[in-house]
Amino acid sequence: NSVFIDCTADENVAAMYGEILSKYVSIVTANKIACSSDYTYYQKLKSIAGEKGVKLMYETTVGAGLPIIKTISDLVLSGDKILKIEAVLSGTMNFIFNEIGPEMPLSNAIRKAREIGYSEPDPRVDLSGTDVVRKILILAREAGYPIEKDEVTVNRFLPDKCFEGDLNDFYKKVKEYDTEFEQKRKELVKQNKKWRFFATLDQGKARVELLTIGPDHPSFNLEGSNNIILFTTNRYHELPMVIKGYGAGAEVTAAGIFADLMRVVNI
Repeated sequence: NSVFIDCTADENVAAMYGEILSKYVSIVTANKIACSSDYTYYQKLKSIAGEKGVKLMYETTVGAGLPIIKTISDLVLSGDKILKIEAVLSGTMNFIFNEIGPEMPLSNAIRKAREIGYSEPDPRVDLSGTDVVRKILILAREAGYPIEKDEVTVNRFLPDKCFEGDLNDFYKKVKEYDTEFEQKRKELVKQNKKWRFFATLDQGKARVELLTIGPDHPSFNLEGSNNIILFTTNRYHELPMVIKGYGAGAEVTAAGIFADLMRVVNI
């Protein structure tokens, strides 16, 4: 069993998947680009893998080592229907909003996330919602919804000017909002609320946005860079199914890739 493992975030590598699969080589990937690109390309890859009797495994594209995609697949295969997904899918964003405090302004929290390897090399990929859009696209498609990127509504919490120019320009611009975010954070503390960067899929409509939630929400005590995913289905209707745990980090991502590799070679 030949297996190609992609641990990059490279578009050129993702563009090679069709050729690789057609040569009877399975793919294990943490690269989100292929499965979140045009829906026709996503379908084409699935089709080629089926025709050639090989596997396209991408569990670690969402939630690192958490069994999110496998869970959706199992639910769908067993005849259930995914009605709604509510998820904190960015370990980076959860880390940043958990870190913000009197001694840790927004700009410093963003730098820290990059320094310890949680964020993308360019943290604007996380802050703009681009990374989470890719993840909710992958989950939506796995659940049977043929959604395209431009159909996902993204409500940015930083103005567009912060995403213009180079990375140094970004850090200068985002620093201007440190005081504003600290004031908002203090108000949330008084109200016993917290920020959470949510991706939601509801009846085939997807959106990404920063929300404030109270202590009655399952994500309220979500620590560090952890992720949480709530599935509302025909079976899990009154009480959603919940998956929660580490959503970022080299060790858990590597474990997820290795698990996918073992599934391929044991088939």
